[in-house]
Amino acid sequence: MPDKTCFAVYIYATIAWLQSPSGAWVTGGFVQCLNSEQYPNMSTNQLLDTLKNINAIIIDSHIVYTSGKHGSAYINKDAIYPHTEITSQLCQHIAQQFANSNVDVVLAPAIGGVILSQWIAHHLTKLTGRTVYGVYAEKCEAPDYFVIKRGYDKLCQNKRVLVVEDMLTTGGTVKKVVAVARKIPCDIVGVAALCNRGGITAHDLGDVPTLYSLANIKLEAWDEQDCPLCKANKPINTDVGKGREWLKARV
Repeated sequence: MPDKTCFAVYIYATIAWLQSPSGAWVTGGFVQCLNSEQYPNMSTNQLLDTLKNINAIIIDSHIVYTSGKHGSAYINKDAIYPHTEITSQLCQHIAQQFANSNVDVVLAPAIGGVILSQWIAHHLTKLTGRTVYGVYAEKCEAPDYFVIKRGYDKLCQNKRVLVVEDMLTTGGTVKKVVAVARKIPCDIVGVAALCNRGGITAHDLGDVPTLYSLANIKLEAWDEQDCPLCKANKPINTDVGKGREWLKARV
């Protein structure tokens, strides 16, 4: 079983991106792969190259994040999913970390994590030789904000459940899904994500036993009034993030 908080890759993103001697792009000149012996099929450089080649990593831009802060780099999760083979490979790596955790159900919040829940459940089924279900929780009104229905609650009841998400920023969505799942009740064995970009810990998600992510990425961000990109009049990116909404609010 993975450690309580386990990250495969640390990537520190700043405005300047440096190129390593091996030819793989790294951020801020610092990339560290932890426990590399556990990930023989994917090196740090391979992960970075894969994301860069499908435009899942955007650099040297002017992004408005959901938080309202501005930055120069962005992880575009939506660029990953059309590439089914890559999505499958990433999910296989996550599944391998929980192959000995006796997972019965993989649960994700809609919409972002649904594809992941299917692929991770698929690979866990292959790895363990027993059926692992992939289900999702849907958004609803307060107080729970998420509901597990369509019979998925019955599949989770008294079972060992792995909660998955693509991006962890504040952890609020996953924490709500964990809480509503525990009411069924079920046993939450851990949380897994493609990317932890908010420094989220297992405690932040409701003291889950294990938090695992393929990448832990720190994106440098500034308040609007302190943004050097605004001061340099660098155009806002309207294709990703909240740039389009930010510009409309200023018309």
